[in-house]
Amino acid sequence: MHSKDDVCPTQKNATITISHKNKFLSILSRFHAGYFRISLSLCGQAWIGPIRQALLWKTLSEPSDDIHKFRNIFRRLPSTAFILLWSLALFSLASLSLLYLFRVIFHFERVKSEFLHHVGVNYLFAPWISWLVLLQATPFFKPKEAYFLLLWWIFVIPIVALDIKIYGQWITKGKRFLSGVANPTSQLSVIGNLVGARAAAQMGWNECALFLFAIGMSHYLVLFVTLYQRLPGSSSIPAMLRPVFFLFLATPSMASLAWDSIYGKFDISSKMLFFLSLFLFLSLVSRPALFNRSMRKFNISWWAYSFPLTVLAMASAKYAQEMKNTASHLLMLLLSGLSAVVSLVLMIFTAFNSNSFLPGHGDDAMSSLQEITGMTTILWQQK
Repeated sequence: MHSKDDVCPTQKNATITISHKNKFLSILSRFHAGYFRISLSLCGQAWIGPIRQALLWKTLSEPSDDIHKFRNIFRRLPSTAFILLWSLALFSLASLSLLYLFRVIFHFERVKSEFLHHVGVNYLFAPWISWLVLLQATPFFKPKEAYFLLLWWIFVIPIVALDIKIYGQWITKGKRFLSGVANPTSQLSVIGNLVGARAAAQMGWNECALFLFAIGMSHYLVLFVTLYQRLPGSSSIPAMLRPVFFLFLATPSMASLAWDSIYGKFDISSKMLFFLSLFLFLSLVSRPALFNRSMRKFNISWWAYSFPLTVLAMASAKYAQEMKNTASHLLMLLLSGLSAVVSLVLMIFTAFNSNSFLPGHGDDAMSSLQEITGMTTILWQQK
């Protein structure tokens, strides 16, 4: 007599549980490494992670012999705000990493497809770069402490492993020659080596830093020339992913910071790399038509703007510290302010477009690329 009343709630709960599980698995199937571009951005919502902004804030606020009045503005920033910023970054990056771990467990074939795609494979560097950036921004222990050393090894080894695999394919593997697969996101592999080199130099491991710097810069030179040539057989990227063109200015900016840490001074080499990134920045902002199609509708790829601008702002801070004149400090303020404005705009758009923020059908160009990767996997396996 009570069986119907007893069973129905049980069945209802079971149905709800299955529905939630299916929804979660559906999200995992559309989640991809491209979402880690958020963890490389200036700031965001609590679970997104303002990692790079934390490192910029630390760079601008750290003690310096430069007592210029413009730099003193940043030295007045409260330390508690920085710690809160870092904590939010840790929480969000850990959340993204956990989601991707579930993706590896439940949708390994899609992870494999990402690895075989000429764009998706480069974003596999993004989580490790994010962790290294967060490690350098930590306020809780110094670079030469044991925790820092251990974590550095944990985050650098996957980058070197990906280097060996990807760079080896560029040299030896038919359809995966660099001239055939090069695209702006390929620079993430270089950035990974440079971020690792900067962290190693901060630990005092200059030989390891030089090793990673040499790997990154040698491949950057070849990649830069290849991207400039735009060979007929090279792989292109969808219009929705064109914000990644800003990675052109992130790489030399990061190289200038890495060399500054290795050499111990923002010397002529660092300045040349900084000036190159500044020139590339001006070249991109003078061509707004290039980004028209990608800006028609909010997309998660918009977050690709913020990371390069933050690295450029960090390089400008080092340049201002070295030059100690009004012009360099005004440039630092301009670039730092621009990065903050871009970050704020992204936060606002993300907050008001939460449906586009979560993995959805066809909203993200990287998601649409995954529909291609299945066929790509089959074709490459037949080679």
